[in-house]
Amino acid sequence: MDTTMSTQVATAKPTFEHAQRINRSLTARLEKRALQWMAERAPRWVTSDALTILGLTAQIGAGACYASSRLDRRFLLAAIVCVALNWLGDSMDGTLARVRRQERPRYGFYVDHIVDVVGAVALMCGLGSSGLLHWATAMAMLIAFLMLSSESYLATYTLKRFELSQGAFGPTEIRILLVAGTLAALRNPYSIVLGHRMLLFDLGGAIAAIAMAGLAVFVTLRHTALLYRQEPLK
Repeated sequence: MDTTMSTQVATAKPTFEHAQRINRSLTARLEKRALQWMAERAPRWVTSDALTILGLTAQIGAGACYASSRLDRRFLLAAIVCVALNWLGDSMDGTLARVRRQERPRYGFYVDHIVDVVGAVALMCGLGSSGLLHWATAMAMLIAFLMLSSESYLATYTLKRFELSQGAFGPTEIRILLVAGTLAALRNPYSIVLGHRMLLFDLGGAIAAIAMAGLAVFVTLRHTALLYRQEPLK
């Protein structure tokens, strides 16, 4: 191999095969149109990286606000604002890059999902510190979320199919439920279930953790069977 060819190989950009993006959530169509509309009208000083930072900062801020609500319940209102800002930053960064034709698929995928993991840890730690639910419930939700996320990332690599939602629920629906639960907790953090008084977030968190863990197991089995059929033993 001569020097010229060696230089060309060394400087060639690595190829990247795009995964099919799948989003069947309840709000997917409306959200896509809204994000497209905002991205097309965003000022030039708004960048995808800035939106990613906004999303992460807002999610960490939401965790801090939930933790501070132990001292003053009005911090729950600030947590709702942070959740909304997290949606804006996390949902719009990729749309803005696509609208401006500034896509960086490997960088974007990696950074976006590392940010999701860090933000989820911050949010669950904030909820665990809030007194709105027990630490065991917060950690169960975090573990179930990480299980489901890990499966999604592995499926993206092996099946070239990136599922942004599981059934009718995606990140936006989860945020809506979180905001609704926060508003309810602002009024009364407790709920009566079968005659027993328990924390509202403990009830919702337990349901969410069981649902996410169950989905992770179901989707893992489905994708394992699919990959086995695609790569049978000779």
